[in-house]
Amino acid sequence: MPTRHLSLATTPSDDVRAALAALRAELGLPAMFPPEVLDEARAAALRDVSRDRQDRRDIELVTIDPPGSLDLDQAVHVASSGEGYIVRYAIADVAAFITPGSALDVEVHRRGTTVYGPDIRTPLHPPALSEGAASLLPEEDRPAVLWTIGLDGSGEITSATVTRATVRSRTRLTYGEAQSALDDGTAPESLQLLADVGRLRQERERDRGGVSLDVPEQEVVQRPDGSFGLSFRRTLPVEGWNAQISLLTGIAAARMMRDAGVGIVRTLPAADPRDVARLRRTAVALGIDWPEELRYADLLRRLESRRPAHAAFLNEATTLFRGAGYLAFGVPEHRADPQAGAVTRLPSDVRHGAIAAEYAHVTAPLRRLVDRYATEVCLAHSAGREVPRWVAEALPALPATMARTARTASSFERACVDVVEAALLAGRVGQQLDGVVVDADEARDGRERGLVVVRDPAVRARVDGDRLPLGERVRVTLAEASVAERRVGFTYP
Repeated sequence: MPTRHLSLATTPSDDVRAALAALRAELGLPAMFPPEVLDEARAAALRDVSRDRQDRRDIELVTIDPPGSLDLDQAVHVASSGEGYIVRYAIADVAAFITPGSALDVEVHRRGTTVYGPDIRTPLHPPALSEGAASLLPEEDRPAVLWTIGLDGSGEITSATVTRATVRSRTRLTYGEAQSALDDGTAPESLQLLADVGRLRQERERDRGGVSLDVPEQEVVQRPDGSFGLSFRRTLPVEGWNAQISLLTGIAAARMMRDAGVGIVRTLPAADPRDVARLRRTAVALGIDWPEELRYADLLRRLESRRPAHAAFLNEATTLFRGAGYLAFGVPEHRADPQAGAVTRLPSDVRHGAIAAEYAHVTAPLRRLVDRYATEVCLAHSAGREVPRWVAEALPALPATMARTARTASSFERACVDVVEAALLAGRVGQQLDGVVVDADEARDGRERGLVVVRDPAVRARVDGDRLPLGERVRVTLAEASVAERRVGFTYP
């Protein structure tokens, strides 16, 4: 599920810092790695992992990431094949550094995913690996899992293989640097072809009925008068094109695992009509025109993240992507449990509701545990080998592990939003603001409790009142804004 990206442009106040620290403790987010795990990671970083690999340092790969990123999972190169394209996608080979069942492996299973906060992140792997030996840093020889995907002239997949290789990324680009090079005509041919492939894959996504949600980063800034406000970093076209390469690889991986009869795929049900209806009311709150006959997928494509109201709406649209999970298949019959996300055979249609295709996570192993296992299945199938035993034995429990850790990450993300929104509104208790009631239910005391979306600042919070006018513009009074309690509340009228 896409997530809201929050960051703090200024040093957080003491109360915000304390609230975030308390939240991490409450959810059990680990503050640090155990000493034995750090020792193991440092030793693994010094290990020679170059044997039995193709030498593909000839490929002029580049990474494209946010500024300051050091945990570089992917490097890309796109070439013309005459009638289509060849996409080469190098993915960090995390499995080369982790011994199954080791202290490091156990700790990574406990964490499951990197958790991002507005101030710091809680990484999946120790920095010696995630920002060092396993990261595809520029001008460094690195072990990688190299995907080679053939596309026809329309961007459809014609072939896909994957193997272990040694690669050497040439350049670490930020999204802004990549976009500038494309805009001013100085981009190398590979980057220009990436843009071409990205556009084609976006067209194929539309044909399938899929939708990609480019969630803009939301930044809390301090105004000259000392108050806080929200700004949005607009997403650039190259971010969408680059994301399509990752989606392309995930689709190829899911096909490969279906052919193998074993693997783990990402699942997502279609958007709940109630969430769509709530989002329509949010559009009213933010002044966005959404004709009744227009599908939400088509509306999202019309929005521009550089416009604050559109950016806020894209943040709220993440609520459409509820219920994401994983399904492991090809597991022994005695360990099959559909409720736990493990079955013997993959059903005929397990399309991801947003991507509108079968899909697997394989492109972010530094930040997601499941990618390491799905990648090993694809490597084995591409080489005509049996899936490694340590992978096959772990598959049945992986959906539950990822669900547990995703719940923690989601709870943290939601609570971070509450902290930041409370900080934004601190000092304004008693003031009236304009908004729209987007949800309402009757409470036990006869009053109604619902959700209101306020236009400026663009926050969503609880509202209590008599006969809340669902979907209508209202004037609400800020009754509470507590950073420590992570709570914002309004009353109506």
